[in-house]
Amino acid sequence: LGALLWAPWRALDGAPLAELSGDQDFQLFLHKNLEFTRKIKGDVDALQHAVCETFQLCKEEELLLVRQDLGIPQAPLEQCHRRTFQAEACFSQIRDGLRTYQGSLAAVLKLLPAHAGLVETLQLDAANLSSNIQQQMEDLGLATVTYPTEGPGPLPTFSSGFRHQVGGFFILANFQRFLETAYRALRHLACL
Repeated sequence: LGALLWAPWRALDGAPLAELSGDQDFQLFLHKNLEFTRKIKGDVDALQHAVCETFQLCKEEELLLVRQDLGIPQAPLEQCHRRTFQAEACFSQIRDGLRTYQGSLAAVLKLLPAHAGLVETLQLDAANLSSNIQQQMEDLGLATVTYPTEGPGPLPTFSSGFRHQVGGFFILANFQRFLETAYRALRHLACL
């Protein structure tokens, strides 16, 4: 009776890729990329700290009115939140989001030339993580889905130095939130 009562709840979890949960290569991929994601999060945090120190832009709630005018896109990850979690869709959104942020970091590079090395490393790391996910999807024979980009698309042009600073602040804040969700999704898969 306990097994019968438990089965519907397990189905709601969406337990993706259960057949691969014991696959050593897949687990190695997940653990390496969990560490890689954690490293990228640390680099984004360091850049957020630099924006805070350099421009005194530290609190998101103080900048919300300017944010609305800038139209800084947030890469979607709703496929990684759903109760019917599907690994293919989540991986695709993580991959696409990493590519979006890799491009958006060009605005941060112009904003923080003293931190060019860190920004360039972050761009390379985002590209590498995106490539790792793409390769793993191909290795597993997962369907590759490309989601249409939401929001205004390319990075907006900034009409003033202050708007550029705030734009850089929100690119990093959005990227940090994105990485936190991606990390949780990868950790969820590693725990199956």
